[in-house]
Amino acid sequence: MTDDVLTADQIQAVRDRVAELMPGVRADLEALVRIPSVSAASFDQAQVARSAEAVAELLRAEGLEVDIVTEGGRPAVIGHVDGPEGAPTVTLYAHHDVQPPGEDADWDSAPFEPVERDGRLYGRGAADDKAGVLAHVAALRAHRGALPVGVTVFVEGEEESGSPSLPAILERHGDRLAADAIVIADSGNWAIGTPALTTTLRGGLRVIIRVETLDHSVHSGMFGGAAPDAVTALVKLLATLHDDAGDVAVAGLDEGVAADLDYDEARFRAESGLLDGVELIGSGSILSRLWTKPSITTIGIDATSIEKASNTLAAKAAAKISVRLAPSQDPARAFELVRAHLEEHAPWGARVTVELTEKGAGFAADADGPLYDQARSSFRDAWGVEPVDMGVGGSIPFISDFAARFPEAAIIVTGVEDPDTRAHGANESLHLEEFARVCEAEAIFLARLGAQAAAAATAH
Repeated sequence: MTDDVLTADQIQAVRDRVAELMPGVRADLEALVRIPSVSAASFDQAQVARSAEAVAELLRAEGLEVDIVTEGGRPAVIGHVDGPEGAPTVTLYAHHDVQPPGEDADWDSAPFEPVERDGRLYGRGAADDKAGVLAHVAALRAHRGALPVGVTVFVEGEEESGSPSLPAILERHGDRLAADAIVIADSGNWAIGTPALTTTLRGGLRVIIRVETLDHSVHSGMFGGAAPDAVTALVKLLATLHDDAGDVAVAGLDEGVAADLDYDEARFRAESGLLDGVELIGSGSILSRLWTKPSITTIGIDATSIEKASNTLAAKAAAKISVRLAPSQDPARAFELVRAHLEEHAPWGARVTVELTEKGAGFAADADGPLYDQARSSFRDAWGVEPVDMGVGGSIPFISDFAARFPEAAIIVTGVEDPDTRAHGANESLHLEEFARVCEAEAIFLARLGAQAAAAATAH
């Protein structure tokens, strides 16, 4: 039993209720965006605590019993409210911390002052993931006083910093998070107007590579031509990570094939901002390159700046790389392969050290069964079109932790983002009409699960 658990009038009533709520939901979202809750250690962590308390107040106002928990990391919020007897329980996940804003000059408006332009709300965290928090709040408000299911809300405070204390939270509070379905609002949709379930995510590594060639820097005229400088050695080493086509050249890493969805080079160029004349790298379908094959990106280099450069051979240099892994790849094994490759390709005998700073497993859902059917039906109800199953090239490592901790739960990964959201970048934004559909879909999903359980109980 899937599509017939609610009547068209019942579905429309939920949609109408959410529409009435959206102005207040948006106001609460804007208030949350104004809190600069960057979880990176170099930022004011009092703002993360302030954000956690603001989330807790939103949940208390909806009748949940709420605790703020801190297990050696940033504060997370756990709230719960019981549903009718015999109804399933749904855990709703989001995170209230955000990425650093970067340079103010790169933004068209202040990053922590939400501004609407052309139907989009701009601000750091407006989409990733404070809109996820408010989507959960909207669903609760839509059923205020008559929740059809039990609901637990878990809003993490350090997802953007790799969720380092999540294992401790799951160890000490995991029983409170157990549910029949876990809705993770930290992904996105296929396109504006086309909702999606995210069924695969890549895993990831962050690795620091340090290269030394001299015990001190020396005159480039007197020693250049015979002694290698560390920056050139580092660049040469980084170049070995890809072959001429741009595919990752580290032997032994897993690869997969993505779903066959319509996604051409023109769309990729438009969404990525690839400059005219710059070629795509890699081989295979574009979606396989983005979702199921490994990729390696140099995300930082430590070397003498151009302004401070002198005519010397640098003695040392370092780089940080981000390695995205196929959903099936074991991250520990992947790091050993990457480290072996870098050590084996050290140019000119340079000393190379490789440090793992972060790792996370990928995710692949077996997205079949009645709970997934109801999720897809809820998308159909809200958008009026068929949803798609898609992958995401990014990594959400905590999802594998949830899958391991709650193997019987249906893990439903969705979210508020669209291809122009620019999460983590300047001018991050939320498409407001799509956000309303997300809120509708989640409220309908709760109604569908409650109706499905009631129908099953009646049948027995």
